[in-house]
Amino acid sequence: MAPTDESGQPAPHTPPSGATPPAGPPPPGPPPAGTAGPSARMPRWLPRAMVLALALVAVFQLGSWAFHQLTGLLINILIAFFLALAIEPAVSWMASRGMRRGLATFIVFIGVTIVAAGFVTLLGSMLAGQIIKMVEGFPNYLDSVISWINTHFHTDLRRVDIQEGLLRSDWLRNYVQNSATGVLDVSAQVIGGLFQLLTIGLFSFYFAADGPRLRRALCSVLPPARQAEVLRAWEIAVNKTGGYLYSRGLMALVSGIAHYILLEVLDVPYAPVLAVWVGLVSQFIPTIGTYLAGALPMLIAFTVNPWYALWVLIFVVVYQQFENYVLQPKLTSKTVDIHPAVAFGSVVAGTALLGAVGALIAIPAIATLQAFLGAYVKRYAVTDDPRVHGHRRSGDGPGLFRYVRRLWTRRAGAARPGSGQAGEGSASPEPRPRD
Repeated sequence: MAPTDESGQPAPHTPPSGATPPAGPPPPGPPPAGTAGPSARMPRWLPRAMVLALALVAVFQLGSWAFHQLTGLLINILIAFFLALAIEPAVSWMASRGMRRGLATFIVFIGVTIVAAGFVTLLGSMLAGQIIKMVEGFPNYLDSVISWINTHFHTDLRRVDIQEGLLRSDWLRNYVQNSATGVLDVSAQVIGGLFQLLTIGLFSFYFAADGPRLRRALCSVLPPARQAEVLRAWEIAVNKTGGYLYSRGLMALVSGIAHYILLEVLDVPYAPVLAVWVGLVSQFIPTIGTYLAGALPMLIAFTVNPWYALWVLIFVVVYQQFENYVLQPKLTSKTVDIHPAVAFGSVVAGTALLGAVGALIAIPAIATLQAFLGAYVKRYAVTDDPRVHGHRRSGDGPGLFRYVRRLWTRRAGAARPGSGQAGEGSASPEPRPRD
């Protein structure tokens, strides 16, 4: 008989001394406090994910810092690339005649450098001569201004008093000090600009001289189908950029000749340099180039005769209209055929992104993109609908307009004598008796 305890329940079995009972299943419910179950262990992928996330953040920060540090270099490379595309037709033409490509590129660069240096030298000498002339004639201008003030305002001003007041003033001393400090800044900017021009020239030379090698290197990492698309895009970019440059150069030549004739007729000094200035600035600076180009000839003409400045202004405005509506469509229809609104929007967008550089390269870039997309966009025949040509079909006007027109027609028909139809709601006229 099994032993029982005092409550009548069977007594638990006591194992013999030194024996360990077998472990049973854990009781249901949460584990006791102070113990960690299998679910509380860290997943194995979590440390790797944390390390990968930190590495990505570090790479992004490093790339952002490097991009901001190299922004100037990237812009210079972009300018050099478009400049190489612009001289590519001339270099390829010389290379096809048996000349080495590097020598052809060097000859083109030497020609461009000589033309640019000559223009800058002539323009600088003209500006220096005009500044010296204005400085020498400043006392006479000041005397005339003082005489006009004394005559109209009944004052007693003298040039000696004004000069002494200027020499003793504090603002003149501060201006001289700031100018002395600004000379160093201007020198640093000039040195930086020369280094930037050298960088652009070197990259442009390499891009133009090693153009075929660059294309082969780019195509070697692409499948054959992609190679054909890249070469087609490259050819379109060369044609559009070169066409833009040459068409603008031709329009600059025509503009310079026209303004040179006007300035010679008016006997304005430095007419050749001013004509070259007007031609280049008006064509290669978009949107505001015409106004910048016409300001300098007007100023020089004003020193000769104030009426000459007015004649120059009238000629600039008239010639600009002739160029916009007659000359430019004929010269750019086969090279850079883009809508004027698209050209203006591209210039604004390029200026917002890259400043003056973006304004210069915006038009050829948009023309290249438009030509490249036009080769792959499928087009359909346009339906013969009057609305396509900007006309409305009869009965397509607004509801109020149709109602007013119908009401006017009814009233006119009712008021017309001898009308066969009366207005709506009116009685028919009685027949007249026969004699």
